[in-house]
Amino acid sequence: MSNPDPRDQLVEHLGAMRAFAMSLTGNSALADDMVQDSLVKAWTKIDTFEVGTNLRAWLFTILRNTYYSHHRKARREVGDPDGTFSASLAQKPDHDGRLQMRDFNTAFATLSDEQREALVLVGAEGFSYEEAAETCGVAVGTVKSRVNRARARLAELMGLDEDEHLELTDRVTSGIVAAQKHAM
Repeated sequence: MSNPDPRDQLVEHLGAMRAFAMSLTGNSALADDMVQDSLVKAWTKIDTFEVGTNLRAWLFTILRNTYYSHHRKARREVGDPDGTFSASLAQKPDHDGRLQMRDFNTAFATLSDEQREALVLVGAEGFSYEEAAETCGVAVGTVKSRVNRARARLAELMGLDEDEHLELTDRVTSGIVAAQKHAM
């Protein structure tokens, strides 16, 4: 008796795959995309499946790996489907705010990637330290330390005193430097 083609059994696992994807993503559209991507991968790599082993476990492994790949990629990207984020970016023209913004951009560029990422997540995006830590895959204390050191370094590079006001035009930059007094 020959073993059935595993491709014929894929449909039996769709419901369980979608439920698993929903538990990972919390978003039905993204879960559906993850299941579809996983099925395409499974279909194209079906020759690597060992007939007689657990097809569901194999599919779930592909789905989990697809989710983690997507998650890693998403951490490096800024989603802005409706243009809200890009619309909030601004630079004051022709007065002191523009010069301060230039100084800020120069100082911000000197920070390490980890410090910039922590500042953007916590200061600009409004993530809690816990959410930022989870997103970065580090401990909460590490994120707090990165944010505090980065804000202190920005204040130092920009020559800001504790009580000095920095005139900035956009919400993102203001959020990044907002707690600079706490970092000093």
